Amino acid sequence: MVIKNALLIFLLLLSSAYATEPYVDDQTIAKIAKKYNLFAKKRFYYLQATLDEVKGKSDLEKLEAVNKFFNEVRYSSDLKVYNKRDYWATPLEFLSKDAGDCEDYVISKYFALRYLGIDSKKLFFTYARSTKFKEPHMVLTYFKTPRSEPLILDNNNLKIFLASKRKDLIPIYNFNGESLYRVTKSGTGKKIKQKKSHKKWDQLIQNMKRKKI
Repeated sequence: MVIKNALLIFLLLLSSAYATEPYVDDQTIAKIAKKYNLFAKKRFYYLQATLDEVKGKSDLEKLEAVNKFFNEVRYSSDLKVYNKRDYWATPLEFLSKDAGDCEDYVISKYFALRYLGIDSKKLFFTYARSTKFKEPHMVLTYFKTPRSEPLILDNNNLKIFLASKRKDLIPIYNFNGESLYRVTKSGTGKKIKQKKSHKKWDQLIQNMKRKKI
């Protein structure tokens, strides 16, 4: 009985520690401060406070908080920030540099929402065509159910709208690292069999694992 109780207490402590694990650990933040500046360090503490504030709240409240936080980061092209035509930055790079393009907003929002417990099956990187800017664009979409009309989280628009309200976007693909769908009139779309993995996604995951800043 004593052993059982001790094991139960250990498991409770372990789960508690896991539940309070920070989005970015102090050691990484210290490296960010050394490489960048004190402002970059403070941004990560502000991010943690933002995430902590909505941890137990509804999905919509989490979406709004995360969307608002990351939309305060400056937009800049990959050429200007990384001297590359197309680069997917880690959330650490994006917030440290305080600049990035549409993919970087989507990536950072996606992983912050995953940290908050939102199922990956509800979140997608959506490739779209912007009729307003006459160019390809990426937004984060949230599907309450696979058949739901998605909500759009976009760095070009501070508010979250249903897809039907975003007449300026023509969605083409939905992707989340696990599945790829061709967008149809309703739901996540028609699933496409992937013959090979997405190179940008694979490189991103590798960079995140080594905490690239």
